[in-house]
Amino acid sequence: MRSLSVSQRPVEAVVEAIAREAGKLALGYFQSLAILPVENKGHLDLVTEADKKVEKFLIKRLREAFPDDGVFGEEGGEIPGTSGKIWVIDPIDGTFNFVRGSQNWAVSIGLYENRRPSFGVIHAPARSLTIVGGRTVAAQLNGKPIKPLPALDMSRASTGFSIHPSVSTADRLEVVRFISEDLGISFRFCGAATISLLEVVMGETDGYVSVGDSTWDVMAALPILASLGVSDTIDWDSTELPQKLRFACGSEDFLQRVRPLLKTLSAAA
Repeated sequence: MRSLSVSQRPVEAVVEAIAREAGKLALGYFQSLAILPVENKGHLDLVTEADKKVEKFLIKRLREAFPDDGVFGEEGGEIPGTSGKIWVIDPIDGTFNFVRGSQNWAVSIGLYENRRPSFGVIHAPARSLTIVGGRTVAAQLNGKPIKPLPALDMSRASTGFSIHPSVSTADRLEVVRFISEDLGISFRFCGAATISLLEVVMGETDGYVSVGDSTWDVMAALPILASLGVSDTIDWDSTELPQKLRFACGSEDFLQRVRPLLKTLSAAA
């Protein structure tokens, strides 16, 4: 990773500081939910003033720190750069949870370069969690190294999963059926991709299955997981930033077991 010439701080420290500032801004809105305006982008798909203000803040700070880089955000923020690097941001991943008063939401900043996620910071201020890492940056949780992830033990295995509101009922039922019946393991659905992926990072689950996440939902988490030896099934060479994703991540053992589900869902797409 390069260093920021103005302050001589490593990139990871600069981005973590930006994420923490954004989290503080978001937390202020979270503590004032009773007066927070909420809009519908679609069925069960919400956006708030907090999302818009936090994204605006992130774009401003990232552009100040990395003026040659592009920015791609969930709420319409798309600024081209000249470096070939793009900061992919989700100001509040888990807006539905945020609006309902759940702590399962986070600020997500991921670096996309050479058509790959390479570095990320996730800050979940309501849960006092900050995770930083990437393909060449050792993962840390609240400033401490993350211990190696446990091997898959099917007698106590669990996976997180996420399903976008637009996904068909048939695909929804197939995901739950496959996890429960074919895999025979436990599952969690927390309503925020970043939090589900943090659970994999922390060893609380063994993997994650997504049907309909956006690239900004996962761009920060996937390189952090990669630094811990976790793989994913996304073909980035044929994936563009605006696309919806259907994928799994976990150990190779986990991915081998879940690939039949992905083939079924792909055939139905």
